[in-house]
Amino acid sequence: MTAASTPQQTIVALDLEGVLVPEIWIAVAERTGIEALRRTTRDEPDYDTLMKGRLAILDDQKLTMSLIRDVIGGLAPLDGAREFLDALRARTQVIILSDTFEQFAAPLMVQLGMPAILCHQLIVRNDRIVDYALRMPEQKRHAIEAFRTLRYRVVAAGDSYNDSAMLSAADAGFWFHPPANVAAQFPQFPATDNYADLFAAITGALTDEA
Repeated sequence: MTAASTPQQTIVALDLEGVLVPEIWIAVAERTGIEALRRTTRDEPDYDTLMKGRLAILDDQKLTMSLIRDVIGGLAPLDGAREFLDALRARTQVIILSDTFEQFAAPLMVQLGMPAILCHQLIVRNDRIVDYALRMPEQKRHAIEAFRTLRYRVVAAGDSYNDSAMLSAADAGFWFHPPANVAAQFPQFPATDNYADLFAAITGALTDEA
């Protein structure tokens, strides 16, 4: 049997924060009372601008990595996220593509059953976050394009501006509980608001060759 005549293999790519777990920076803002840290990729399309602003706040307020780890240690996946992820992983391969950092994501991955994740790194010195290092620019889009080059059918889901390129590069893309401004700017991606609807949309798209 030739490759062209075999069923196409599939993979699902999911964003992390806002899709499976709470927004980490918002949790830090709630702990510290620093409202400016509530700004996320739902509000700011330019990730470098967003992160430089966060780093400046951390430096000005002398916030430590230890404090942020403590905040993350008190977080849990969104209600129903683990069950949704487990159900997807029973159907196909799933990878998380996130603009978070491995130091932030590690404890949350344990709670989610250790799914594969591609994300960035923080540069930490003397318990202070001094910089960040991208795994590569536009890693979400490049990852999707690479999977498609490997002949996977890729379905993706996210919630923020920084997911739009990932959804565009996939064979099918869906918003999950996006803010109104994001959904309005990218109406070509159907929006879902609960895990049951997102699961149905993704699993339907896995076999939809249209």
